[in-house]
Order: sequence, then C-alpha cells, then structure tokens
Amino acid sequence: MKGNKGQVTIFIILVIIILAGVALFFVFRSTIILSTIPASIEPAYNSFLSCLQDDTLAGISVLEGQGGYINLPDFEPGSYYMPFSSQLDFLGNPVPYWYYVSGNNLQKEKIPTVNNMEEELAGFISERINDCKFDSYYEQGFEIYSGTPETSVSINDNDVKVSVSMNMDISKGEDNVVIKSHDVSVNSKLGTLYNSARKIYDYEQDNLFLEEYGVDTLRLYAPVDGVELTCAPLTWTANDVFSKIENAVEANTNAIKVKSGDFSLNSEENKYFVKDIPVNENVRFLNSKEWPHAIEVNPTEGNVLISKPVGNQEGLGILGFCYVPYHYVYNLKYPVLVQVFDNNEIFQFPLAVVIEGNNPRHSLNASAVDFSVPELCSQKNTEISVNIYDTKLNLISDARISYECFGVKCDIGETNVGVLKESFPQCANGDVIVESEGYKNARYEYSTINKGSVDIIMDKLYDVDVNLKLDGKDYNENATISFVSEEGTETIVYPSQRKVSLSQGQYEVQVYVYKNSPLIFGAVKNQQCVDVPQSGIGGFFGFTKQKCFTIEFPSQKVGNALAGGGKQNYYISESQIRDNGVLEINAQSLKTPTTIEQLQNNYLLFDEKGLDINFK
Repeated sequence: MKGNKGQVTIFIILVIIILAGVALFFVFRSTIILSTIPASIEPAYNSFLSCLQDDTLAGISVLEGQGGYINLPDFEPGSYYMPFSSQLDFLGNPVPYWYYVSGNNLQKEKIPTVNNMEEELAGFISERINDCKFDSYYEQGFEIYSGTPETSVSINDNDVKVSVSMNMDISKGEDNVVIKSHDVSVNSKLGTLYNSARKIYDYEQDNLFLEEYGVDTLRLYAPVDGVELTCAPLTWTANDVFSKIENAVEANTNAIKVKSGDFSLNSEENKYFVKDIPVNENVRFLNSKEWPHAIEVNPTEGNVLISKPVGNQEGLGILGFCYVPYHYVYNLKYPVLVQVFDNNEIFQFPLAVVIEGNNPRHSLNASAVDFSVPELCSQKNTEISVNIYDTKLNLISDARISYECFGVKCDIGETNVGVLKESFPQCANGDVIVESEGYKNARYEYSTINKGSVDIIMDKLYDVDVNLKLDGKDYNENATISFVSEEGTETIVYPSQRKVSLSQGQYEVQVYVYKNSPLIFGAVKNQQCVDVPQSGIGGFFGFTKQKCFTIEFPSQKVGNALAGGGKQNYYISESQIRDNGVLEINAQSLKTPTTIEQLQNNYLLFDEKGLDINFK
C-alpha cells in the first residue's frame, strides 16, 4: 500500500508540473523564442527584414550625401566678410562643411567619426522600423505586434551590419511565433568611402593643395604683381577681374584628379592637375561660381584697378623709357565639394578654401593671428539702437552694420526694417559703418561707452550714363574718368565703361585721354655698381669691393600717351542724377607727344586744364 501511494504521489506531481508548464506557456508565450519560423508566417517576416534593409540603405544614402551626418549639426550663418555658413547647399540639399571659417572669422572643423555614423544610423533605423507596412498581410488574417526597438550598427569596409533587439509577435491561424532578435547585412562601401574621404581631407590640411591651386589660378588669371613697359596707366575693372577668377576657379577645381580608381593619365598636360593621394576609389573635386564665395582686392579706385606709369613725370626724362609697376593683394574664399565614389555609391563632403593676402591660409594646427577674433569684438556689452534712413527719411532694410575702433573692425549685424538693436564693444569716438546695396557707404563717428541710439542717413546711388567729348566732339577712344570725393574714388575705363554709380556730393572730376603715339624710346644701357664683401680673410674683417653690372632696357614703342583731359571740381545734387540721364564731360586735347620731354610737358599742362561738365 505504501508503494502504491508513493507512485500515485509522483504521478500527481508530474501532472501538476505539466499543467503548470502548459499554463506558463500560454501566459508567457510572447517571451518565448522559437528557433524555427512556420512556413505560413515566413513571408510576413521576410517582408519585415526587407523593410529593415531598405531603411538601412536609406540611412546610408543620407550619411553619404550629407558628409557622414543624418542629424545635421546646428546651423551657423556666414557673414558679409566670410561667406561660408556651416552648410553647403548642393542641389537643394544641405551638406555640412568638414572645414569652414565662421561668420566671426573662426576656423572650425566638424568631422563625424565612424562611431558617430553608427549611432546616427542606428537611431534612424529605430525611428523608421515601426513604419514598415503589413497591410497586405493584415488582409490575409495575420496579426503582427512589435515592441520597442534597440538597434546597433557596425560599419565595415564592404558592408553594414544591423542588429535590432525587438519582440515581434506574428500570428496566423494556429501558427504563432515570437522573434526577438533581427539581423541584416547590407552590401555597402560606406566604411571604405569614408576612410578615403578622411585621407583626402587630412592630405588637404597637411599640404593645403587646394589653396595652392587657388593661388596659381589667381596669378594666372588676375593682375597680381609685375612690371610692363608702357607710358600709359594699366587699368582693369574689378568686375571683369572677379568674373575671370570665378570662371577659372570653377574650371581648374573641377579639373583636379587623384591618381586612383579608374583614372588614367592621358597626356603630359594633365600632370599638373593630378594629386597622388593613397586612395583606391574615384574622386571628384567640384566648385561652382554660383556657390557662396568672396573676392576682395586692394588697392582700387572704386571699381577699377589702376597702376600709373613711372618715367613720364618731370625730371625723369633721363630714364629714356616708361614702365608701370603693379601689385595687388587679393583675399579669395570659396567652397570645394569632394566626392569619393565607387560605382553608384558616392560619399561627399565640402570644405572651405581660403587665400589671404595672395597666400594660402595657415594650416588648421598652426597659430594664425588672422583668424582669431579681436578682443574688442568679443566684448560687446553696450546696447545701441541704430536707425538707418534714406534722404527722404524712409527706413532702409537689409543694411549691414559694423563698428570700427582704432583700426579694429567688428561685424555687428543687419537691420530689420531699417532698425538694429544690438550690443556694441565699448569705444570712445569709434565709427559706425553702414553698407547697403544701392546706397553709398556711410560712416558716422559715435561713442559706445553708454547705452544709446544713433540715426544715420544714407545717400542713394544712381547709375549715371557718361558721354565724353574731346574739343566738342564725341570721343570713343581710350580714357579714364575718375570722380574723387572725401569718401573715396569711382573710376571708369572709357569707352568700355560708360556708366558710373554716384550719389549727391562734391567731386573732383579727372579725365585722362590717351591716344596712339609715334614715340619710340631707343634701347638703354645703364651701369650700376654696388659694394660687396671681399672674398677670403678681408671679407671676415668687413672689407668690401665694388662690383658693377649693366642693366639693358630694350627699345620701347609707346602705344598710348596722354593727349588730353583735365580736372574740375563739381557738385552733383540728387535731383540732377535722379532726373537727368546723361552726364556730358567736354575735355581739351593736348599735342600728341613725340619725345619724352613733350610727354612730361603734357602732364604739366594737364593740371592746368579744366573740364566743361553738364547734365543732359
């Protein structure tokens, strides 16, 4: 009896355990993972995996198109002086700069790491994974429930692996399965393309090769420095020079190649544009003159670069020739978009190219005083209200305000409907400088020691047609016409330029008329001697000897020589330039020079000649 009772007890315990197990299965079945997926459920789950792959590919595409970012960094606007914002608008899509110079003139570097990209891609997938569509399966009687996803991503050279931890309960009829872990692998060279992009970026920061190309372009397509044998001034219009630089930068940047991928050298001419950077993928460098950029040049007279001749002044006739030295200093800033690609997969990032004073910028890891914010500009603590009006006391929108104190110029901001309320650096007797398109730049002395308000009136600029006459007859040959005022000089090269932008004010109008001259200077030889250190022991004790050499100047034909013109003070009112279309200037001719003495005499007579000026 005792043995039978023991067997019954064991049987009852086994039954209880089985029943408890069955109950627990139904209660906790959503947490039980089956190792196999029923055939009836497999299509729905495969559809989910396909959706997961599509989301991964979409995220990879965003990363590659936005320089390794899905969530863009905070936007930083550029400024009038430094045109770069923190993003380049490429075909309507923002691409964050890896290197740029901020609006307040600070060098900035924003390069994502592989870990950053993995985290952003994981977040992108987690946000989109629950948007996968199962409508067609719901119509077939499926029940699909999913939990909260936790995603991890691994970016490799040739693929991207994604692992999603998320309870997914799929049922159809009697079949049910709960899947907790979901893994996909997508073929992508994101890792390889990113690594090559980093190599190109690091090579640029170490060597500044893009800036070197920019300097070469500047010297090939713009007047930088040199000397020409001529007795007439050399003139260039700034707009023409800038246009040539823009076109040349675009063409030359797009011609740069990297010796990699499927690139092959076709001719000797291509070698200049080929860089040997250790990457295996194809590389493109892109620039467009439509992208934000800035070009500055000094010195100028208004919109014209003028270099005046030496040798035609009084007392220099002994030279026997004329020459024009010129030297112009440029600041050039423009973006370059770098694209690294393999088949249809493209990774791209932009960076800024900066040339200061005809030279490449300093490397990012070097100390560069030019790029630091002056201490004055970083301490803006006095609130000033600036109101900008035209001569009819209408508020002027979109005026740029800066403040200059003891040679330090600080960018303040732009007006909103003619008014700017902003903090200024403290300074006694500094200058508020206002610039606005269509108006003459205004400068107003104002102390910012205490809080206050200032009203500034700007003179409107008008385009004035200029008609030059010589001895009462229309003149259509070479001449320069300058309008000199206290605020600056506006110069046009006639007859290619026949319009000038003027506002009301007092001007000294200067007209230089040039004609072809038969004047020819013969070849000149001059001997020049200098003291040089002696060789041997004598040089050690500072003894010198005289060494002479001969300078030869070839014969020179003067193509253009001063043959007319004069100066005249003239006040121009706003009503004159607003209501009249043409400014007529009548100058007197001078004798076309045939000797250097006559040429010098023309410059003396020029100062005594007046001009007849009228609006018509």
